[in-house]
Amino acid sequence: MPVALYALAAGAFGIGVTEFVIMGLLLEVGADLGVSISSAGLLISGYALGVVVGAPLLTGLTARWPRKNVLLGLMVVFTLGNLACALAPSYGWLMAARVLTSFAHATFFGVGSVVATGLVPANKKASAIAIMFTGLTVANILGVPFGTWLGQMAGWRATFWAVTLIGIAAVAVIALLVPQDRQEPEASRLADDLKVLRRPALLLGLATTVLSWVGVFAAFTYIAPMLTRLSGFSDGAVSPILLVFGAGLVVGNLAGGRLADRWLVPTVFGSLAVLSVVLFAMTAGIRNPVSAVIFVGVLGAAAFATVAPLQMWVLEKAKGAGQSLASSFNIAAFNLGNALGAALGGLVIDHGPGLWALTLVAGLVPLLAILTAVAAVRMEAARPAVPVRAAE
Repeated sequence: MPVALYALAAGAFGIGVTEFVIMGLLLEVGADLGVSISSAGLLISGYALGVVVGAPLLTGLTARWPRKNVLLGLMVVFTLGNLACALAPSYGWLMAARVLTSFAHATFFGVGSVVATGLVPANKKASAIAIMFTGLTVANILGVPFGTWLGQMAGWRATFWAVTLIGIAAVAVIALLVPQDRQEPEASRLADDLKVLRRPALLLGLATTVLSWVGVFAAFTYIAPMLTRLSGFSDGAVSPILLVFGAGLVVGNLAGGRLADRWLVPTVFGSLAVLSVVLFAMTAGIRNPVSAVIFVGVLGAAAFATVAPLQMWVLEKAKGAGQSLASSFNIAAFNLGNALGAALGGLVIDHGPGLWALTLVAGLVPLLAILTAVAAVRMEAARPAVPVRAAE
């Protein structure tokens, strides 16, 4: 695989650390800035909403830029955003800096996916996307635990200083290793690119992504209480077990990419079906400590096995116009699924059957995603062929 893919993975690593490390530092942030833990938790929600808003905004503004320049500009925004987080004198400043940082998220992964697929032959495109997303999975295994430890030992600001340095390194490797576009992007307007969203098959593809990750995060958001209250682990055992989840992410991500290179649509359906089965089986398996650890790893693999296939699937549906925009919207769809999944899990715990039924309910959502994907395939079959635009 081209070395440029690993430069993209370096940027993905930094973004992954920034997105998730705050979860382990809520107590430190709240105590330092004088806000409640629940208020500190809104820093996660603010980031997620920023990803959704930033997807069309930055992708549209940079549509005529060479894609390498877009990636470099986004990493500069990311780096400055983390620097602002490290220097934040107040909660409001930190929230604004988090939102600024999040703007780079969806567009980086969206444009990065298009760049990655352009670096490899047609039969390696999904694997190229998976390699870029490996940076995100490694962030969960190594970056987030280290960032949490650093923040607890040296203060939460030290973590953001460290991520700022990662951003600087990512800018350097992207500048050195990612090639310039072979041709100038075709002149386009955001209004023209948004026309791609008129395609029902594409909208159903985005809905499939949202639903798939509603199921994932309905369960994963509450994995700690499930492990302590249902599996019988101590609080201190949760972090090491989450390393198993991270290992599963890496395996599932690469496997999903390889399978999607050969059988894209079957891999989309198969990965969603496996995710549903794993969540259903966890309802019983989570009650035994040994099987619980196994299922945590399998859940990570099943969750990220959907990422490259779904991203590649949306890119295929956007052929002809607005590929970068559609790709960025799909990244926003993953994040919207995260937020809705956490909300669904909370409803099940507080107003539904309770914690024990969480994975059972979560397992139903990928089945809805499969039905949505079926509708997308039927819509795609009925849509007239669209000529591929040179810029895409």
